[in-house]
Amino acid sequence: MKYYLLSVMQPVGEPPAPEVLAEIGANLDVFHRELREAGAWVFAGGLHGPESSTVVRPRDGDVLVTDGPYAEGKQTLGGICLIKAPDLDAALTWGRKAALATTLPIEVRPFMGEAD
Repeated sequence: MKYYLLSVMQPVGEPPAPEVLAEIGANLDVFHRELREAGAWVFAGGLHGPESSTVVRPRDGDVLVTDGPYAEGKQTLGGICLIKAPDLDAALTWGRKAALATTLPIEVRPFMGEAD
């Protein structure tokens, strides 16, 4: 069994209206319940916006701490879902469900190594 990361690619800008977010939240609850029932659930969670980030990078044997995102872009990481799946095809099936639940692009990426 492998671990796969489903990354939610959130567009930068204004968030959706509250009623749209409520529907997405309800859809995510259903998706997460399906993951749990299938034994594929490991972890999931959303992230605050990129403006809340702090970057720590090595510099001359120490670290430099700066505010803000590491890179500017039209999309940012909005949340993650870590799942267990036997293969990429199964992970992509979950990725499709995540895309429909969030209404956003989902990047599916395998972790190195096998799950216990």
